[in-house]
Amino acid sequence: MGQYVLHPLTPLETKHLEGRGTVHAQIVRSSADWSSGILTEQSIQNAYSEVIRGAQHYVYIENQFFITATGDQQSPIHNKIGKSIVEACVRAGKEGRKFRIIIIIPAVPGFAGDLRDDAAVGTRAIMDYQYKSICRGEHSIFEQIRAQGVDPTNHIFFFNLRTYDRLNKTPAIQEQEEKSGVKYQQVQRAEAEEIMGSGIHGSADPEEGERDKHMGRAEEQKEWKETAQSAQAKQRFEQVKEEESGSKSAFSVAHHAMAGTGKLSDEPWEGEAQEEVNNWIQEELYIHAKLLIVDDRIVICGSSNLNDRSQAGHHDSELSIVMEDTDKIESVMDGRPFKAGRHAATLRRYLWREHMGLLPPQEHDASHDPNAQPPGKDSPNDPWDRDESYKFVEDPLSDDLWEQWTRSATTNTEIFRHLFHADPDDYGKYGTDDVFSSLCLNRQPI
Repeated sequence: MGQYVLHPLTPLETKHLEGRGTVHAQIVRSSADWSSGILTEQSIQNAYSEVIRGAQHYVYIENQFFITATGDQQSPIHNKIGKSIVEACVRAGKEGRKFRIIIIIPAVPGFAGDLRDDAAVGTRAIMDYQYKSICRGEHSIFEQIRAQGVDPTNHIFFFNLRTYDRLNKTPAIQEQEEKSGVKYQQVQRAEAEEIMGSGIHGSADPEEGERDKHMGRAEEQKEWKETAQSAQAKQRFEQVKEEESGSKSAFSVAHHAMAGTGKLSDEPWEGEAQEEVNNWIQEELYIHAKLLIVDDRIVICGSSNLNDRSQAGHHDSELSIVMEDTDKIESVMDGRPFKAGRHAATLRRYLWREHMGLLPPQEHDASHDPNAQPPGKDSPNDPWDRDESYKFVEDPLSDDLWEQWTRSATTNTEIFRHLFHADPDDYGKYGTDDVFSSLCLNRQPI
């Protein structure tokens, strides 16, 4: 009818509340005329700003992007979540209070590829806006905090996630390839097919035109489908290994990034040392979450990135949920007794243990992974809540926890810099202590 309809609130007593849980939840959204036929709404941005501004102890953010403004001087960026971050840090700094904002974002956001390529202009633009949001220019978060007499490096910390592995391309493996007629790469693909089924990335039927181009020519992929998915091919390869007492080095060493796996340096390698150096590989673990946890009390998660497209309301249409648990548990905050919300506190502890490599590695088929099992009275998740690492991350402001977190990140940054020259890296300009020195929470130190 050409008019906007404002839905009236309905009394709580009209709701069916039997069997309800303990979490107070509110749906927030980014929406507008074009998407929902309503007045522009940016209640996700409002929620982020209010919750961050009121934080007393810590703010934890995982997000695919970090593009925000501290005021009206950073056009075309208009969401002001950055302003709330500045206010929270300045208030903590002037009160002399321990306060941390920990932000995990991808090392390189957007799309994979060489940052020097013309096709990467969008990724370079995103990174430029992110750096201007964080530390470049007088209106950035760091400079706005400094302008008010507070050192931002005491309060704001950025990290990314990376992983590593070693290609098992030893002389023994090459001999197995020759004798079995099966390539090592094909065996790896066959194992992936066994675990994940026939729908793994790039495995579409070439005849149907759905093949991923980067997976190779159609003829190559057809050959892979005939060979790599064949159990007989994999058996031939493994049979040669058994008969010839082939390579004793592991197909993968990536599990050493997690807990209880021994020393990576104890993994055998057959062949020249230089060959092993050349066979190390790394890649970023791409953060795609849109998560905010504050003070072990409030959680916001949903589809909203931290940029104007998700936060302004008149771009992408997004949905998130704000959750605060009324079920309180005994916890610790900065060394003092603290009543935390069960939902927020346990979610943060699981995430931090995973990022720091304090959880055991998962089986590829998830057969022994507690998180893959259905919930119930005898949930296999229970023992995980009682191990030493769960207690270790209980206090988000613990000095011991923070020392291990930053030591792991710094150590891994230096190793990744030396082995892989990983981007982005400000080592040549500012040194390792600058705001975004590509600190890698790559689980345990390599």
